[in-house]
Amino acid sequence: MKKLMTAVTAATLSLTAAAHDIVPGAPQQQPIMLQNGTLHTVTNGVMNEADVLFIDGKISAVGVDLDVPAEALVIDVTGKHVYPSVIAMDTTLGLREIEAVRATEDAGETGFLTPEVSGHVAYNPDSEVIPTIRYNGITHAQVVPQGELITGRSSLLQLDGWTYEDAAERLNLGVHLNWPRVGINNAWWERRSPEEQRKANAEARKQVEAAFIQAKAYHDAKQAGALNGTDLRWEAMLGLFDGSSTLFVHANDKRQIEEAMEFTKEYGFDWVLMGARDAWRMADQLAAAEVRVVFGAPFGLPSRHDESFDQAFATPAALAAAGVDFAISYPGYWDVRNLPFAAGNAAAYGLTPEQALQAITLKPAEFLGVADRLGSIEVGKQATLVISAGDLLDPIGQDVEQLFIEGRQVDLNNRHKQLYSKYKQKP
Repeated sequence: MKKLMTAVTAATLSLTAAAHDIVPGAPQQQPIMLQNGTLHTVTNGVMNEADVLFIDGKISAVGVDLDVPAEALVIDVTGKHVYPSVIAMDTTLGLREIEAVRATEDAGETGFLTPEVSGHVAYNPDSEVIPTIRYNGITHAQVVPQGELITGRSSLLQLDGWTYEDAAERLNLGVHLNWPRVGINNAWWERRSPEEQRKANAEARKQVEAAFIQAKAYHDAKQAGALNGTDLRWEAMLGLFDGSSTLFVHANDKRQIEEAMEFTKEYGFDWVLMGARDAWRMADQLAAAEVRVVFGAPFGLPSRHDESFDQAFATPAALAAAGVDFAISYPGYWDVRNLPFAAGNAAAYGLTPEQALQAITLKPAEFLGVADRLGSIEVGKQATLVISAGDLLDPIGQDVEQLFIEGRQVDLNNRHKQLYSKYKQKP
């Protein structure tokens, strides 16, 4: 009993230590004018010495020498850059805190087929990691449950809320499928023989096919009013068959991607390819099929001995040249803060700065179904903006000074800044 109580106490302390004490921003109380900044609008190019006016959380005017409303708060951003905020796709933010502490790990569910799982249910808005992510200009994250094959549904959350309810931008927006392996793993840690691996791959493919057959039968029966009961698994997948939900397929190997393309075409799903490490090998094919791609290996090492060292860096430019509709992600949680720099690195290897910025702002907004309110600086959209003294995509020059989510000013304090201030005073 004493050992049990000690373990419970340790877990409790770990959770307490992992919670930040930063209060979410208060709703916008007065008109706010950002004056004389360099506006990176994404949709209408770069505007120099321009203004942005936002009222009640929405952008009401964008232009040069705008009239200042009465009682407006005027913020001089001369010489500074104003961007739409960064949207991070394919993350486990708020689901993981300290990987070595089981009590702070809630990203995965047991089982091969768990479409009923919703990532936002386990989301911890008090995660100590979240303020460090915001500090690099990221305001929204797609929170994705982890698992084996069908892992559950993701949600898009803004990163300055008291609970997942008030952080919700769009809940249960799509189902996630890890496409089964198609090759043989020769890594030193793989203990199974090639025959055992092939058998396991084939079995996983059968499980996926059987699951979608059952889900489609459930959908058809519900449409016909012939259901005798409710199955939460197939209820979670209903939207895939009527187009109200998106299928996010995680696949990296070229053979996986080709199989996924055939599979989704058969069902006619609205789908997005996630990961896509080998997308450069079939860029023309993806473009022709109008596949939306979220490239999730922007800093990855070469996956084959004959690949160039910079293949991961150059892939976004190759996709753009082929006409692929793509975004850039940085899967994970604490390292998601490097997403703007991944886009900047892609710009150094062939993307234009405008394409790189779009890949982490407007394109994610489009893929997640929120482009009507996020992803660019336009009248009518949310005043969810980043002000930086330097280039947002430059790890050396970036200097985020202010952040707004729906007009609310976000406190940029975080654990990293606190530790920096502390140890700067050490003799």
